[in-house]
Amino acid sequence: MKTLRLLHRWTGGLIGLLLALMGLSGALLVHEDAFLRATVPHAADAQRQDAATLGAMATRVFAAKDRPRSIVLATERMGLHKLSYKKEQQAAFADQDGNIVQAWTSNWARPEVWLFDFHHHLFNGDAGEIVGGVAGLAGLGFVITGLILWWPTRRMFHLRLWPRMMKRAAIVHHHRDLGVLIAPLLILSLTTGAAMNLKWFSQALRAPFSPPAVMEKASAPPKIKGGKLAKDLDWTKVVAQAQARFPGAEVRTIGLPAKAGGLIGIRLRQQAEWLPNGRSMAWFDPATGKMVASRDAQAMPLGSRIANLDFPLHAAKVGGLPYRLVMTVSGLALTLLGTLAVVTFWGNPTGVPKRRKPKLKVVAQAA
Repeated sequence: MKTLRLLHRWTGGLIGLLLALMGLSGALLVHEDAFLRATVPHAADAQRQDAATLGAMATRVFAAKDRPRSIVLATERMGLHKLSYKKEQQAAFADQDGNIVQAWTSNWARPEVWLFDFHHHLFNGDAGEIVGGVAGLAGLGFVITGLILWWPTRRMFHLRLWPRMMKRAAIVHHHRDLGVLIAPLLILSLTTGAAMNLKWFSQALRAPFSPPAVMEKASAPPKIKGGKLAKDLDWTKVVAQAQARFPGAEVRTIGLPAKAGGLIGIRLRQQAEWLPNGRSMAWFDPATGKMVASRDAQAMPLGSRIANLDFPLHAAKVGGLPYRLVMTVSGLALTLLGTLAVVTFWGNPTGVPKRRKPKLKVVAQAA
């Protein structure tokens, strides 16, 4: 138990601040759509999903001289389309008629963009994504060891949102009790976060349900060569074909071919899918606009379908406002736990209580 306690303390002291910042950024990102509706014109517009509107918008956007490579379409909670370009940090918001509302060429231009870049990539691309995933695994181990260490002291449990006093003993007591109380949510958020960042971890979790090779094959795009993108492509017809293939599904993204010979890809979210942008796909020949392949997310292997739940559970994209508030509490609790872990550790890295020096009594001598 002593070794476990040392491991727990040193882990918290070394990565506690990183976990605290990830918890805080995650709690803020849960409310990204509400922030955009309050600050960006047309973000509160009602969603339009008819083929004519989407087709006219796509025609206008992709006809621009500096056309985007993909469009993430408006949702019920956010009435703007997001355009992504070939340049990594170039993006824009467009209204549902295709008019550019805001554009930027740096992640630092939009607060929710750089906040996501930190939370998911630690401002360091793929390398930061791996580090964040490892931090999530460390945080998961931190929660598990904390539960083990708390068990012998369970009869001393007290529900407090803040330490009774800002002294080490009171902070440690509060840290243990709050950690136990919020542990199920932390396990959920840390596990799903690590699974999204670390492919091997995700595959290991799903392996009992579906072999990794089977999941990889099910997610692979079709090996079909497309023609050159037609200048007069009928985007309304393209969108209508996708909607006919998946009746009642929400059209979520429209993407141009990434390279010569590639296909146009449209992602859709069926009602049974929790993932905001769905995993159902329809592919089209860029030269003719004819649908050449499709993929039903509901027919994917069980392991893949379970993996598709990671993001909506992690980012509170299901469950409405109640679940968003629950995940906000989880993020803020992680912020508090991580911060106080760092404070108590670096205030006394050894963990040995400091002994007070006895006060010397001065005895007056008789003259």
